[in-house]
Amino acid sequence: MSTPIRFATYFHLHLVSDSTGETLNAMARAVCARFDDVLPIEHIYALVRSPRQLERVLNEVAGAPGVVLHTIVDQDLRAGLEQGCRELDMTCVAALDPLVASLARYLGAALSTRVGAQHALDTDYFNRMDALNYAIGHDDGHSVQDLQQADVVLVGVSRTSKTPTSIYLAHRGVRAANVPLVPGAEPPAELFQLKRAVVVGLTIAPDRLIEIRRNRLVNLRESRESTYTEIEAVRSEIVRARRMFEKYGWPVIDVSRRSVEETAAAVINVLTAGRGHIGVPH
Repeated sequence: MSTPIRFATYFHLHLVSDSTGETLNAMARAVCARFDDVLPIEHIYALVRSPRQLERVLNEVAGAPGVVLHTIVDQDLRAGLEQGCRELDMTCVAALDPLVASLARYLGAALSTRVGAQHALDTDYFNRMDALNYAIGHDDGHSVQDLQQADVVLVGVSRTSKTPTSIYLAHRGVRAANVPLVPGAEPPAELFQLKRAVVVGLTIAPDRLIEIRRNRLVNLRESRESTYTEIEAVRSEIVRARRMFEKYGWPVIDVSRRSVEETAAAVINVLTAGRGHIGVPH
């Protein structure tokens, strides 16, 4: 008996923000991912800070009925958006309100609507861009002369997710560099002279590493055998790396069955535990 075909449900999702909109976009995608076969058609409106900009948003919302999510802080603009949605008989949700209300009750504090508070999100955005530029410039052992500027330096053998983890961390505002451990070559001396940056070792099970490396060779259409995928050579690489991590007391994360997101979260936990806090935007 054949499996019935399931068609995806599409709907218009209007995301309205008075800042860069990154927080709202991430929240919307996380929520939509909880529904099977539901795909939003996103309409993004960032930096909405004037009545004229709001009018344009409402005109576009009217042309594509759906759901409106917003993070508008200004009370007049917020009221205008919500009133406009009521007139259009459109669902309008203030995405941060439940969390903000809960924190306000817990803290017993009044909400801030000052302009300076709004600019904090923009500052976080530029911090993330700076971290991303740093990660790209310090990938795979490049520019080791200024590793000290990193928040964290990831160290591991080839194919232990160093690069994607560094990029993911950069999107969280963490300045991450990575240094490969190459058989027959010594790591750069700068790696052992760091005072500020935290060094984290990435390890992996030999069979998992061989699987990843073989898949990479297939993708590269490379068929010849080499120590790159030979079991004893791979085990030797991993043992050598673990001994180095233990010698210098570096924290170790096993990436064998972790996604990049999970590895990055583990790195952030290491940083948080070591410093008490870290300026990672959410």
